[in-house]
Amino acid sequence: MTTAANAPKSYVDLSATFSMEDLLLGNEQKNDFVENTIISGKIVEKRNDGALIDIGYKSEGFVPATEFRNWEEVQVGDEIDVFLEETENENSMPGISLQRANFIKAWDKITGEYGENSIIKGLMKRRVKGGIIIDLNGVEAFLPGSQIDIGPVKNMDDYIGKEYDFKILKINQDRKNIVVSRRELLEESRKDRRLTLLKEMEVNQIRKGVVKNITDFGAFIDLGGIDGLLHITDMSWGRISHPNEMLEIGQEIEVMILDIDNDKERVSLGLKQKSKNPWDDVEAHYALNSTVKGRIVNIMPYGAFVELEQGVEGLIHVSEMSWTKRVTKAGDIVSVGEEVEAVVIEINKEQKKISLGLRQKTRNPWEVLAEKYPRGSKITGKVRNMTTYGAFVEIENDIDGMIHISDMSWTRKINNPNEVLKVG
Repeated sequence: MTTAANAPKSYVDLSATFSMEDLLLGNEQKNDFVENTIISGKIVEKRNDGALIDIGYKSEGFVPATEFRNWEEVQVGDEIDVFLEETENENSMPGISLQRANFIKAWDKITGEYGENSIIKGLMKRRVKGGIIIDLNGVEAFLPGSQIDIGPVKNMDDYIGKEYDFKILKINQDRKNIVVSRRELLEESRKDRRLTLLKEMEVNQIRKGVVKNITDFGAFIDLGGIDGLLHITDMSWGRISHPNEMLEIGQEIEVMILDIDNDKERVSLGLKQKSKNPWDDVEAHYALNSTVKGRIVNIMPYGAFVELEQGVEGLIHVSEMSWTKRVTKAGDIVSVGEEVEAVVIEINKEQKKISLGLRQKTRNPWEVLAEKYPRGSKITGKVRNMTTYGAFVEIENDIDGMIHISDMSWTRKINNPNEVLKVG
């Protein structure tokens, strides 16, 4: 309880007593009771709806039970401080308020000990339009919705009843209101953690993180206070079309630090770099003229890409698909997902290119034909096609020979091949 010796200026010492004669004659010093100040009193009666308070005046004042924080614990004889609103109200009683006294004392304490930009602990009390009311040990402050958290708040009710630290943004003495922020503290704390993490990080270091967001070009990984970018090109040595083929939000992964920009506070991450680059040993794994197996993963008009292993692809150009057919579109010969065997024609490790061939799996039929049918040999074949200048005759394996119109007769001039031959 506050005594006369240490009472602040807003308190009034009512320790003087009056004789019965003074009271009957109305000689009490009414001027000792200064309205709009805090005075001391004692509970003399506890009722169901409130308590009578003796402040040393000729009559007691009344405080409703709702103004007591712990009404059940209130007892007769307890001494409390109340705010004197008026010496006599319409009931000829002093108008007093415990709630206003508590507020003024709490306000004076908070504004005396804390200023703007100070940190204070408070309780999320209730929702209001645009934010939440915070209880700062008896003083209500306003927390705008935009200052609750760093990210968007989906449901403010999730915060009610919880205690946090807040930063005082504004104190208005005239209106007796305070505006606070939780977001600024979170951002400051996050910045401190970010700077600490940046100092701890090193290039080629392996760190754990959680997938925070996924975009078309990559994924942002929360490294415990700072977000790093894992670009799609650094996710796999193999071919992927979208990051969600490998990652999902909330997934825990280990990544390698590729680059750190301290000025911009940016971190570049890699996932594929945790394993050896398959191109380092590609020449040892895929010798020239060896036969390899793979899966068609992409088809372009000029050829088909074959995945030999994760991160290593070879190209079968249309010109290497057949010895005898004129291939204009790779899709006419192979399809995506098809398993094929091909021969390694060329390797360029620096450019990460492997040239493959389908036709090389068999001997060049033109070489076989030259051995089987030397110049001067007589052969039998079927006429497959006719032109104005000659006829095409099938020899074998889709190989045609041409009889020029000038070689159709020794004795007469042939104007059109159909004078001598016909299809079939």
